[in-house]
Amino acid sequence: MDRRASTDEAEIDQIWPVKPLDTASRVKLDGWNPPKYSVIDRNGTGSDGRRISLLANHFKVNINVPDAVFYQYTVDVLQDDKSVRGKRICRKIIDKLYKIYHSDLGDRRFAYDGERTLYTVGPLPQEKLNFTVELEEVFVGCERMDNESSRGLSKRPKWSFSKHFKVGIVYAVSIPLKSIAVALRGAEAENNALRVLDVLLRQQAANRGCLVVRQSFFHNNSTNIVDVGGGVNCVRGFFSSFRPTQGGLSLNMDVSTTLILNPGPVIDFLMTNQNVKEARYIDWEKAKKMLKNMRVNATHRNMEFKIIGLSDKPCNQQYFQMKPRNCNSVINAQTVDITVSEYFSEYCGIKLTFSSFFPCLDVGKPKRPIYLPIELCSLVPLHRYTKTISPMQRVSLIERSRQKPPERMQVIEDALKNCCYGADPVFVDCGISIDDKFTPVEGRVLESPKLKVGNNNDCIPHNGRWNFNQKTFLKPIDIDRWVIVNFSARCDTSRLSRDLIDCGRNKGMKIECPLALIEEDPQQRREGPCTRVEKMLELIRLKYPRAPEFILCALPERKISDIYGPWKKKCLSEFGVVTQCISPLKISNQYLSNLLLKINSKLGGINSLLAIELSSSIPIITDAPTMILGMDVSHGSPGRSDVPSISAVVGSCYWPHISRYRASMRTQSPKLETIDALYKPVLSGEDDGIMRELLQDFYRSSNYCKPKQIIVFRDGVSNTQFNQVLDIELVQIVKAYKHLGETDIPKFTVIVAQKNHHTKLFQANAPENVPPGTVVDTQIVHPKNYDFYMCTHAGMHGTSRPTHYHVLIDEIGFSVDNLQNLINSLSYVNQRSTSAISIVAPIYYAHLAAKQMAQFIKLEDNMSETSSGGITCDGKVPVPELPRLHQVVESSMFFC
Repeated sequence: MDRRASTDEAEIDQIWPVKPLDTASRVKLDGWNPPKYSVIDRNGTGSDGRRISLLANHFKVNINVPDAVFYQYTVDVLQDDKSVRGKRICRKIIDKLYKIYHSDLGDRRFAYDGERTLYTVGPLPQEKLNFTVELEEVFVGCERMDNESSRGLSKRPKWSFSKHFKVGIVYAVSIPLKSIAVALRGAEAENNALRVLDVLLRQQAANRGCLVVRQSFFHNNSTNIVDVGGGVNCVRGFFSSFRPTQGGLSLNMDVSTTLILNPGPVIDFLMTNQNVKEARYIDWEKAKKMLKNMRVNATHRNMEFKIIGLSDKPCNQQYFQMKPRNCNSVINAQTVDITVSEYFSEYCGIKLTFSSFFPCLDVGKPKRPIYLPIELCSLVPLHRYTKTISPMQRVSLIERSRQKPPERMQVIEDALKNCCYGADPVFVDCGISIDDKFTPVEGRVLESPKLKVGNNNDCIPHNGRWNFNQKTFLKPIDIDRWVIVNFSARCDTSRLSRDLIDCGRNKGMKIECPLALIEEDPQQRREGPCTRVEKMLELIRLKYPRAPEFILCALPERKISDIYGPWKKKCLSEFGVVTQCISPLKISNQYLSNLLLKINSKLGGINSLLAIELSSSIPIITDAPTMILGMDVSHGSPGRSDVPSISAVVGSCYWPHISRYRASMRTQSPKLETIDALYKPVLSGEDDGIMRELLQDFYRSSNYCKPKQIIVFRDGVSNTQFNQVLDIELVQIVKAYKHLGETDIPKFTVIVAQKNHHTKLFQANAPENVPPGTVVDTQIVHPKNYDFYMCTHAGMHGTSRPTHYHVLIDEIGFSVDNLQNLINSLSYVNQRSTSAISIVAPIYYAHLAAKQMAQFIKLEDNMSETSSGGITCDGKVPVPELPRLHQVVESSMFFC
């Protein structure tokens, strides 16, 4: 699509009328009963491609006592008649209980989840049991340093436990081990026995002192821990979970990594995290955000606390009220004001040094603070780090996590041996044994699709890659009016423009000399990013009342710059100009060639097309107007529940082509995975949802054809959310289609793509990664549902992770081979690269669009810590509207 073309709403209305619905019609549509969609079964396996012998990291599970029964019990742990919560303390209590009362439990070993559920193989002697447990470890309390002491009460904090605990165990339900056979027939509802087995895995890891993160386990072993900078370490562990497959029950084991804090003094962590040499240079506002919710050990008491914030004043100025130790009267006790420094000096015998002048750590509650000097606190070992990491930390994490296939296989084998699952007493009781050999699997390697580039030349990918150096774009765009703006003091823009023009000529693009090279005033570099952007655009407006077609922007820093978000927002939503940002430290001929791939796509050009796409011979797709959707949701950083999520959907244009897309985005409630704005009726009776925009653009660009077939690729949902995709999202798409006045409903094929899984494929007779196009649809797949694994990219570093595709419905009626070849081909249409990607391009584009819009409005930076002041009466955080794109660029591939 040419960048100069814009959506003519009047033209659309004439051919595809969009009349606002009256109240009665809207109520009728909202109350309309849509078709009931359900997940389909597998309809066979594919046959295309050459055969290849593979190994999968699934280990066969044998059940030698199929008649065994798990008995589930509800556990209540009480202290002073109040429930005790916390997996670590509860596990210690139950472990001690078994040591003392194992005979009363019939010597039955159990699996305990650390909360309220316990499983045994066979019943306990009684259905209801009560015990009293006394821990040898005593948690020592301390005086409460808060305003509650003003009432003359000397209290122990709620987190301080006494020695004695009451434990009640009550029978709940029995779970036959043979119910696994039902799961192996594909019944999702009958997987309670599998959950019991996964609890067993978690318990065993917890008993070995591992950090347990769902089904991943990390041991505090120095050989597995690597520093990634900023006081954060990468720790390598393993993932372990039971899976029902076509070949029977298997144990899926894989290498897993997570981030932990470097244990030690809190002050040392802050200095490392902020890269300062002395504590007096610490930025305490940043420290407050960083430390929130971290757990520390108070060395003077050997107790663990969670940080909720920092004190307003330093230790030697922060007062609290307390009752003097020599006052015995409770009712008429007089309180005194004392500083934190004085308290520790007089009552604890601890003379504070440097921390007297620093804020205290607040480990209490919002209205009942408890202050601890920072020099007495250390971060606990194996403390998981869940906050946003910097670009450099991310690069370091990726580097440290990579493992070549042979190394990864060896690590998995060693982990399986070290776990000693065969010696676990509960596994022994139910007759479960696990093979130690990787599962052999037969895969197929699909042929790479042929590409067409400029001058009708063929481009044949080799090992998932193709060379564009001696080739021109299929449809190059000429650039007449463009501007270079420079926020960097290190970028030579005059040389940049010459090199870009020369490189464009080699790709078939005619690029005129830029209208201007606009340098930022050095004095403005001290101002905020929004101000810098506004002043730069004001210069362009003054010089050129008629906006340029394109702006090339040199950012001041590598990776993500503070300029990026405000710049994109102004250019795409207000200025209406396509823009490309560059990093001044990486300019080279290859860099410029890759840059032109993005620029040409953003301006409406086409770099390459599939040969079958150019000849309109894609099976099924060319038979009827077919629209392809890619859907994704981007969430805020971990721990930020106040940051709205961004849903992004891209839709194909210019049928029968499948390489051109436009995007539509909306904000939605934080952490909500289901897209709720696909259909969005407003008071006027119109539809302001995502699908209306995409359907109209498809109609306008596809020679006024309405889609009769819609293929939906959905990313980011788990197996338990499949029905939500069909019952909520698919129904919204249908309603949006009917809102346009249509009575016939298109045929749908809905496919979920998962990257967040732990199945790996290895070549049986070679140390390299599996070749691009490798597909597996037998043995390790679901026993009943229609799924398969496909690895479409060339894994150059580490071990390739295949994408797990689940076909939820297929009304269109693809054959297995046609669908797998289509998915393989859609991994080659990414216009911004010259290599096949690991997931279909529509999903990749949706991810890029959501990610860019998150930067686009800088949600996380603009929403302050006090945003709770805007919470509505029902307790929900109000979701701000996403600024809409300017009509000049809304149909462009701005996200490339």
